Amino acid sequence: MDTILCYGDSNTYGQKPIALDVLDEGLIPGTLRFGRDQRWPGVLGSELGNDFHIIEEGLNGRTTVFDDPVEGVYRNGMPYLMPCLQSHAPLDYVLLMLGTNDLKKRYSVSAYDIAWSVSSLIDIIQASQAGPSGDSPEVLLMCPPALGKISQFSFMFEGGKEKSKELPEYYKKIAKQKGCHYFEVGKIIEASKIDGIHYDAESHERLGKAVAGYMKEKMLK
Repeated sequence: MDTILCYGDSNTYGQKPIALDVLDEGLIPGTLRFGRDQRWPGVLGSELGNDFHIIEEGLNGRTTVFDDPVEGVYRNGMPYLMPCLQSHAPLDYVLLMLGTNDLKKRYSVSAYDIAWSVSSLIDIIQASQAGPSGDSPEVLLMCPPALGKISQFSFMFEGGKEKSKELPEYYKKIAKQKGCHYFEVGKIIEASKIDGIHYDAESHERLGKAVAGYMKEKMLK
């Protein structure tokens, strides 16, 4: 049985698009999460079948390499990555999709810097020895789609939409440089019109099926 680790943020966790005002009403973790079979990693597993074990490692607010001074430093995707890889080893494949939260104004980084931050995470995976024979797992770098029309989170992602459109150009170059697979999510789905950040149920299904198709064609032994 091959093992696939999906390492990402709220869109790997399965956060539903948020219509409420979080400052007025608050948001309790887990209350707005799609079911396991609805989330794109779950759809991926269904499409690939019983010979594959899918591990979901999605965290709301997770960044590539940045400590979040507002929502908690544990949102930084770098410190947890190596322990995650080692605890789940042996891993055959790692699907990496981060960068959306780096677009928040509080970080004030360019699309170029976000791509280089992703590059640092790929370095960790490729040096992890978490593969089936003590080598490294194969990496699929997934570039998140551009932000849509931001609703109640506009104050948080000010200026982020323009930068998000630049990510594919840089992510593709990083994937080529690091010798890993590349998948542009924005060619398959768009962010929800409800909040401009998260994916709706239909998009999760389309994405899971599209990733499964890519892996069958390009990656699976």
